[in-house]
Amino acid sequence: MIITEITKKSDWDAFFNQNDSPSFLQSWEWGEFEKNQGYSIIRLGIYQNQELQAIVLVIKIQAKRGNFLFIPHGPVLNVKSKMLKVKSLVKSLKDYLEDLAKKENFAFIRIAPTLLDNSENLKIFSDLGFVKAPIYMHAERLWVLDLNKSEEELLNEMRKTTRYSIKKAARDGAIIEKRNDDRVVEDFWKVYQETAQREKFVPFSKKFIKAEYEVFNQTGNALFLFGKIPPNKIHPTGILASALVIFTKSTGFYHQGASIHTKIPVTYLEQWEAIKEAKKRGCRYYNFWGILQEGRTPKNWGGLTLFKQGFGGKQIDYLQTQDYIITPKYYLTSLYERFLAWRRGV
Repeated sequence: MIITEITKKSDWDAFFNQNDSPSFLQSWEWGEFEKNQGYSIIRLGIYQNQELQAIVLVIKIQAKRGNFLFIPHGPVLNVKSKMLKVKSLVKSLKDYLEDLAKKENFAFIRIAPTLLDNSENLKIFSDLGFVKAPIYMHAERLWVLDLNKSEEELLNEMRKTTRYSIKKAARDGAIIEKRNDDRVVEDFWKVYQETAQREKFVPFSKKFIKAEYEVFNQTGNALFLFGKIPPNKIHPTGILASALVIFTKSTGFYHQGASIHTKIPVTYLEQWEAIKEAKKRGCRYYNFWGILQEGRTPKNWGGLTLFKQGFGGKQIDYLQTQDYIITPKYYLTSLYERFLAWRRGV
């Protein structure tokens, strides 16, 4: 197999869209986002017999906890190829990145694949010398809704209480606004801060949220939804909930969410409108992103998981994030990340 850099957005997007665009973390936009965050990236194409078999966004992470090469939710594989052998592809990629890591002083390679979590896929990595990463970087257990159904069918397959909550929010006067104006990040941030304090998690920075939204909004692939009621003394803006949804050709991803505790179940109506928006855009799936995974995610994700599961759909488990060790410095990073997992309540 031959590995070369891909520098044309059109070439990257064409392969990404033709092969199920499985995660926005391998989109061209996410690479631009990572560059905006100060990281160097490389975009690789893996070829066999002159046919493109995979694309791989690689992020060069240089942080206090260690320096490593990271592939978020990748590689994206050629789903129609009859010649593709995943193990030989992963080996070629590992060898390429191992040489790069040694030249540029990275301690390890980390891959968060979108391969299903089964013994066959795990064996591919273990045979090549990979070990399970001590911490997840991006969602490994996801909740995904198939949109290849009518709205009536989607509603009927929801949990009864979820369907009731959608209707109740509408009866209570809640409305959902879809926005891309200049104030969306500021309005989201106010609710997001309150959510973080209530749920006791460390929020992304406003800079992070703004950069994520702006890079996807440039290509029409980001949308903020706001659940509102008429403004009053308690809620002067009327905003009770907000969500940032990222779109690829195949999927709408619920990636950022915030809400204020209220008797009006506006978050249910908000998600239903996001699902309908994804369907309207021609997406085949709506991805609610991460759900509770014992030993990998914080224990307090239980309530959020029940909320997401109420809309119908199914659980998808990706192979847990894999590390390939280059230098002994890896073990310092591993020790720190185990401590970090403990602090997160895993």
